Amino acid sequence: MNAKEPWFPKFKPYTGNLDTTPVQTDEYLPPSKSMVLGLQHAFAMFGATVLAPLLMGFDPNLTIFITGIGTILFFLMTGGRMPSYLGSSFAFIGAVAAATGYSGVGSNPNIALALGGTIACGLIYAGIGLVVMKTGTAWIEKLMPPIVTGAIVMIIGLNLAPVTIKSVSASTFDTWMAVVTILCISAVAVFTRGMVRRLLLLLGLVAAYVLYFLLTNLMGFGKPIDFAAISNAAWFGLPTFHAPVFEANAMLLIAPVALILVAENLGHFKAVSAMTGKNLDPYMGRAFLADGVCTTMSASVGGTGMTTYAENIGVMAVTKVYSTTVFVVAGVFAVLLGLSPKFGAVISTIPVALLGGASIVVFGLITIAGAKIWIDHKVDFTKNSTLIIAAVSLIMGAGNFSLHIGSFDLGGIGTATLAAIFLNFMLNRGEEKDAPVESTESKDDAAPAVVHH
Repeated sequence: MNAKEPWFPKFKPYTGNLDTTPVQTDEYLPPSKSMVLGLQHAFAMFGATVLAPLLMGFDPNLTIFITGIGTILFFLMTGGRMPSYLGSSFAFIGAVAAATGYSGVGSNPNIALALGGTIACGLIYAGIGLVVMKTGTAWIEKLMPPIVTGAIVMIIGLNLAPVTIKSVSASTFDTWMAVVTILCISAVAVFTRGMVRRLLLLLGLVAAYVLYFLLTNLMGFGKPIDFAAISNAAWFGLPTFHAPVFEANAMLLIAPVALILVAENLGHFKAVSAMTGKNLDPYMGRAFLADGVCTTMSASVGGTGMTTYAENIGVMAVTKVYSTTVFVVAGVFAVLLGLSPKFGAVISTIPVALLGGASIVVFGLITIAGAKIWIDHKVDFTKNSTLIIAAVSLIMGAGNFSLHIGSFDLGGIGTATLAAIFLNFMLNRGEEKDAPVESTESKDDAAPAVVHH
């Protein structure tokens, strides 16, 4: 990157035909079109910005508010050169559950511990961003080749599976409603096209919610939905903020998520670079730093850790609009939604069974996204080193194998992640590494709401 290059590009109005000519990152559309496209991006993120915090016991109202601010801050810190919306990362769920003992139902009583750990994670992530700004991304691709990143992504999904299944096993009715939710989401994912398919989590949940209402409130099966909170909630008001608590064990459990965030965001930006035809590698460090700062900022007031998302790639793939200014509009829209307690009250009425069904789909897609990394990069499983790395790390993650170092507990995801990196370093020393990472949690079109998700 030229040292004399200005921080922001010189934005220019788009003069082409939207039907035939893509809108580049440094072009802007008229306000009316920008608003429509911005709303679309924010709408596409609902599954990520709402479901992820709920699965960790966080306040979705506060989360969507903070993701809006984070997205605007990301635009400023990257100089408007990386098109992206920041949403809640699913990678934090396992680590947060391990650090707080969260059961997956209701508010997280130990949210402060999770916030302290997330701040530590964000600071490490931001530090990696500063290093990348000076050195580039080659060392990351060498440290975490596809065999490692694929394993790490799969570990997230497998580790969370037992908690998910337990959450929908409270009653026979809840179990069947979880199945109904899975079927609704699956139907949207398979039988729809275009933008509707991109909203599979949101629309699938809405369909399951309507069915749940019919079966409980109208027909008397199961626990009915209580709408009293909606009518009592104000239309406008600040969300409830939370202060972090810095506890060493919780920080050690959550901080390693920074490695996963690096891997998934590297994949995101590689994908965006391919779509736009522009080399975005010089701005990777900025993006990592910005995401790390936004994660730290979010956790300091009670929000979740942040990451970039495939929903945005999906929207951009459909619209061919890569303008970064559109994401500022999306961020403003998210902030306004977050300032409505009424919106939060609506979210709070979603039954646990439906969230459990959705999480089964999400965590399953995360796992498959990891396998897709291996497939896309043609990882060679005829090599014993590759087999050992995958086998050991996956079983560690699925079985929640956790190493204790004095009073510290690394947790299943942390232990398995470090095991994959260490084994790759030890077993593949001197060997040719696989191709760079291009796909991560939530970077698969078939799993747009993940991650990654």
